Amino acid sequence: MGLPIPEGFQAVNVYIVDGDSVEALALYEKAFGAKTRMRMPGPDGEGTVHAECRIGDSTVMMTDENEAWKARTPKSLGGSGASLYVYVDDVDAVFEQAREAGMEVMAPPMDQFYGDRTCRLKDPWGHEWSLGTHIEDVPPDEIEGRAKEHMEKMALAAPSPGDEEAEEVEEAGEEAGVEDDA
Repeated sequence: MGLPIPEGFQAVNVYIVDGDSVEALALYEKAFGAKTRMRMPGPDGEGTVHAECRIGDSTVMMTDENEAWKARTPKSLGGSGASLYVYVDDVDAVFEQAREAGMEVMAPPMDQFYGDRTCRLKDPWGHEWSLGTHIEDVPPDEIEGRAKEHMEKMALAAPSPGDEEAEEVEEAGEEAGVEDDA
């Protein structure tokens, strides 16, 4: 009898749908140093039924988009309700490597209140990848205060709902050729 959790896997693993798993494996290798473990082509030799790669100590499983299996990429669904968070030794270096490999930058590396330095990227199939390097152990009682301060800064930086409406009205007027008389 085999192990209840196969060697190289965790209790919870990631299984993603890509538009082309062969391209995805190549991108993840360039972007994150992933190592391909295996790939099973489709019955006709085309596409990918199942593939696996290792990023750090974790296995990422994937398949190609396939309507018959209801396997769809986040891009074809209009977004994703999940993201992948990958700890790396040097977030700044891996960010540059991933950007150069073709990942879309969503947020550059920055220090976070909870003790990680993080960035966010998106692959061509719509998967969001957060990369992080742990830079500071923050005690739980200090995280609460830092989080409150962070949320207050975010609230101050966000436009108010009235501002957004005014901009939309102004843009609509410009598109219609209406001049602002004010």
